[in-house]
Amino acid sequence: QAQFVESGGGLVQPGGSLRLSCAASRSIFNLYYMGWYRQAPGKQRDLVAVITSNGVTNYVDSVKGRFTISRDNAKNTVYLQMNSLKPEDTALYYCNVYPSTDSWGQGTQVTVSS
Repeated sequence: QAQFVESGGGLVQPGGSLRLSCAASRSIFNLYYMGWYRQAPGKQRDLVAVITSNGVTNYVDSVKGRFTISRDNAKNTVYLQMNSLKPEDTALYYCNVYPSTDSWGQGTQVTVSS
């Protein structure tokens, strides 16, 4: 079962940027669609962005134009560049394949606050 290790979160002011990274344990990473998900306190975990195995991307409307998902298949790593961050982006961020499996990592906390 694949395992994921997320990193790069932190506390940032509104308008700031962060770059999240996710290292996947399986060498077949390059065969799968990958997604970034987030879960705000008291809410369900939602998909934020998806990238296909050959780099086609898709985003939820709330992050379009601000977030960029990318992947490095040689490193089994997926990234999420987050710009123009807003307080409503505050959440625990996870990566997983898309559609997701039950194999979730610990996530990385992103807090946007002044």
